[in-house]
Amino acid sequence: MTGGSPLAITLEAGKYRATVDPLGAALRTLSWDERDLVWGYPEGRPQYAQGQLLIPWPNRIDRGRYTFAGTEYQLEITEPELDNAIHGLTSSLPWQPSQVAAESVRFDLAFEGAPGYPFRLELRVDYALDPVLGLSVRVGARNTGDRPAPYGHGSHNYLTLGLPVDETTLRLPASGWLPVDIRMIPSGAVRSVADTEYDFRTPRRVGATVLDTAFTDLSVDGEGRSWTVLSAGQAEVGLWADSSYGWLQVFSADYPGPERRRHLAVEPMTCPPNAFVTGTDLIVLEPGQSTESSFGITSTPG
Repeated sequence: MTGGSPLAITLEAGKYRATVDPLGAALRTLSWDERDLVWGYPEGRPQYAQGQLLIPWPNRIDRGRYTFAGTEYQLEITEPELDNAIHGLTSSLPWQPSQVAAESVRFDLAFEGAPGYPFRLELRVDYALDPVLGLSVRVGARNTGDRPAPYGHGSHNYLTLGLPVDETTLRLPASGWLPVDIRMIPSGAVRSVADTEYDFRTPRRVGATVLDTAFTDLSVDGEGRSWTVLSAGQAEVGLWADSSYGWLQVFSADYPGPERRRHLAVEPMTCPPNAFVTGTDLIVLEPGQSTESSFGITSTPG
């Protein structure tokens, strides 16, 4: 373990190298043999949520308003252009690193609640590198309060091969996709990807397909993991997620500027957008109850 800055913690294993940040317990960089596997960011807060953990909810909550256990709550609007609360509450908080080793680190956060989310959580994330398997990330949460708490999480990873997304091939193990309205809030039931532009179950070129889409009904391997793979020639990067992640938000990074469509966000999520409102796949943690999920990124996917 070395520090590239007072905040950065660098992990190394074989040809893999990762930099993680106590601010938000975020994945700042990940590379294999000096080739970037994710679109990272320098010090401070990333402009496009690169590498951020999305806790205690991923994606969006419609107008930041939800009702839980008979009480209505109002969250801060953090996506003012669409009038939504987005990507949780912990990315701007300092997490405490512990169990630091050359190939791994743990971060802990005692979350005491926030306006619109008055629930206490003990949060933990473990980052570990393996010289063969690459990066694995384990995220845990325990309700330390005296009442049930709504919970979900995700991780905002941008996979990259160093060339435009249009020139890459995508394998996405999803049979369903979720339609949304102009404010990116779900607007109907899950639909089949069959015979649509969203069907990447058989690998194919991304081309000009615009993606900012929640996918579900994920196929898994013998270990219960879904695999999303981005490739170009002999280069490839894969993201796996265990069965607790029933959703993947995939975004083709259609931002203005030089980074437009040069990276593909693949965000494993335990619940879909607006789950605090709809209840879909929402985790309800009773006092003292815990939950745990794992995902990983590798240059040699299975």
